[in-house]
Amino acid sequence: MSATTVGIAPTPLRKARKGEKWGSPLTYFIALVFIALCLAPVLYIVLGGFRSNSQITSSPAGLPNPWKFQNYVDVLTGSTFWVEVGNSAIVGIVTTAVVVVLGLMVSFVLARYEFRGKGAMYALFAAGLMFPLTVAITPLYILVKDLGLTNNLAGVILPQIGFALPTTVIILVPFIKAIPVELEEAAALDGASRLGFFFRMVMPLSIPGVVTTGILAFIASWNNYLLPLFILNDQSTFTLPLGVQAFSSQYSVDTAKVLAFTSLSMIPALIFFALFQRQIVGGLTGAVKG
Repeated sequence: MSATTVGIAPTPLRKARKGEKWGSPLTYFIALVFIALCLAPVLYIVLGGFRSNSQITSSPAGLPNPWKFQNYVDVLTGSTFWVEVGNSAIVGIVTTAVVVVLGLMVSFVLARYEFRGKGAMYALFAAGLMFPLTVAITPLYILVKDLGLTNNLAGVILPQIGFALPTTVIILVPFIKAIPVELEEAAALDGASRLGFFFRMVMPLSIPGVVTTGILAFIASWNNYLLPLFILNDQSTFTLPLGVQAFSSQYSVDTAKVLAFTSLSMIPALIFFALFQRQIVGGLTGAVKG
């Protein structure tokens, strides 16, 4: 085979690349404007933590000159920030774990079994998506208080689980429905019980949906402010969103330090979301296809 013949194959690919349409410049301009609007407040907070109060007063939109690292050092060396990080981590991890386990079990039953009231139960979870926490906060506070869970992280975790389950079920049911019935029949012929099929087949095949719901539950828990505001009054139990508000009140005259504390509070959620954004998109796409 000659060199000329070998060189013919890549030609269509080169032509396709040259002929690609990159879209209208207006589309990219609008996208860049939206990105700038989203990133500008975050950058302002992060850079503001590297400035002094006098710099912020004299030039609110300026860059740090010189850079002040002491604000971040003070926050990181204090015990308050790390206590609140620990509280937020406990609440987020426990909420996510319970939501994923319960949601997967409920979704398996709704997707694979036929029973009376199945449609009503699924509709009840769907209705939960339209029931915001703000509406239920007063009766929820009374219930948590009657249970003796005020100033207790469990008083935040349990309601968060209840409000996160509808989203989890709605996303996971299509994943489990998409699993072919032939796989379950083959597993039954091999002697696998229903629980065996659930653990060996359903759970591995539902990993994209499980990851998606887990990430959504964790981020929602990490950023939750309203519920801890009503339930937690002791500063030793504060989560980070509530801690930011308390810190802002305590150091209201030290704007630079407040910006440093706020930016450090955002970093864990931003990193977590940035690392798993593809899994979120993939999981939601699979749920829609299912």
